[in-house]
Amino acid sequence: MSATEQAEIYYDPYDFEIDSDPYPVWKRMRDEAPCYYNERYDFFALTRFADVERGLIDWETYRSGRGSILELIRADFEVPPGLILFEDPPVHDVHRALLSRVFTPKKMNALEPKVREFCARALDPFVGEDGFDFVRDLGAQMPMRVIGMLLGIPEQDQEAIRDVLDEGLRLKEGDEVPSTQEVVTSAAEMFAEYVDFRMEHPSDDLMSELVQAEFEDETGTVRRLTREEALTYVNLLAGAGNETTNRLIGWIGKVLGEHPDQRRQVAADRTLVPKAVEEVLRYEAPSPVQARYVARDVEHHGVKVPEGSVMLLLNGAANRDDRQFPDGDRFDIHRVIGHHLSFGYGLHFCLGAALARLEGRVALDEVLNRWTDWEIDHDNAVLGHTSTARGWERLPVRTR
Repeated sequence: MSATEQAEIYYDPYDFEIDSDPYPVWKRMRDEAPCYYNERYDFFALTRFADVERGLIDWETYRSGRGSILELIRADFEVPPGLILFEDPPVHDVHRALLSRVFTPKKMNALEPKVREFCARALDPFVGEDGFDFVRDLGAQMPMRVIGMLLGIPEQDQEAIRDVLDEGLRLKEGDEVPSTQEVVTSAAEMFAEYVDFRMEHPSDDLMSELVQAEFEDETGTVRRLTREEALTYVNLLAGAGNETTNRLIGWIGKVLGEHPDQRRQVAADRTLVPKAVEEVLRYEAPSPVQARYVARDVEHHGVKVPEGSVMLLLNGAANRDDRQFPDGDRFDIHRVIGHHLSFGYGLHFCLGAALARLEGRVALDEVLNRWTDWEIDHDNAVLGHTSTARGWERLPVRTR
């Protein structure tokens, strides 16, 4: 099938109207153009679960070393060392192994009491009020406090840093291509003071563990992180720890707000909370688009993809693929999932998955401890737009 034969289907990751509800066009792509080509931005896209899963695993064909965001690959961005999302083996394996030592699921799950404390601090002021905002009052607060605590960033500085990171990633209506490169290269400097201090005065936080840890790099040299690498690591953790979990919490409020019967089942039986969170992750992936540089000629469904192309692996579309999840556009907390692709797959599987799941689970549980019913204030809800993440900037709900 040629690209011109696919012209009636149009997918654009920068189009706000498409981004507001991408699922109809993603379904058409899965059914009619499983290897889609966009001429305007010169990228290919895979949407079926089996294709996306294989693409995420096959790092030798689909490379992250030039970036995993479409506009970064196109800009020929020079990736700073330590940004593991934008690295390939062997350097990726070295940096990921170091981060894995200080970011284990066991350590993350031990944080549950603090996560509940941060949720209570966010939610308690709204008990007895008419409602609250799932994003501004909870999603934008609790994850920021958790990652700030882990990194040892003072609370009075956490909100300002979060706002700078969020603003840098936000798309503006009418922008041709967002300036994500500027965000990646400049945001790390916000953490320079903290990193410099911890290099001289280590404490018991994750930042201190990172800057003090010794490791063997890809050349066989045993060393510690350079200042530049440490800045990049901290920037990565702060951004990833805030943005996607914030969006997950917004989607929990939105999806369960629109499925009151299932929400009441979860409220009555809290053993369903983890299943509900997992189904929200499948149903509304907070990060639904992953870009890769194509390192060698490949062919999918009769479409030739030449070396040097950009391939979008649409994990958000793959999560709704009926071939993997029967009736995939239906939300069902009782669904047997196996695994979805919202945290990626293969060597770039999200290191923060355990923490994100914990935060989503505790957030939902703490909301249900206070309110078992809510209605979304659609008139005042605002969907945010970036080229990589998808979710709500505001999601006010009425609780009485």
